[in-house]
Amino acid sequence: MSAILPPFPRLVFTVLEPLACIGGYIASLDTSYFAASQVPSILPTPLTSTTQVLALQLGNCYGLIALIAIGILYSTSEPKVVRNYLVACAIADVGHLWVTYHVLGYANYVNVKGWNSLAWGNIGFTFFLFMTRVGYLTGIFGKNKAIAYREKMT
Repeated sequence: MSAILPPFPRLVFTVLEPLACIGGYIASLDTSYFAASQVPSILPTPLTSTTQVLALQLGNCYGLIALIAIGILYSTSEPKVVRNYLVACAIADVGHLWVTYHVLGYANYVNVKGWNSLAWGNIGFTFFLFMTRVGYLTGIFGKNKAIAYREKMT
């Protein structure tokens, strides 16, 4: 595990985020539910083959994100690698939030009471991850833990 991260970001980025991404992957396997639930206010309709492929590919991307997070954060003690990974994720978070806003529109985006579980993931959890990344990158959670040279070699 990336022992250089302060405790809270370590928990978020090495445990919670990969688990959430695995959950997204599993949810995508029920393509009808997964596709219909992307926009909380729309009633389910029969899926085209294209929609099914897109839902499964999105789920595959969630799985990939989980694997990349685990691969990077559990194998490096280099602060630059962790920082660059989290900067890339923060940029992707902004894109994810914008796309969701663009499709849902302002009224649905801010209607927290109307959010379903996927909206909570797409908006609420993504915003939480983004703010945690910004907090880490700006030092709010404290400094990186120094790793001894001998520890790096193992």
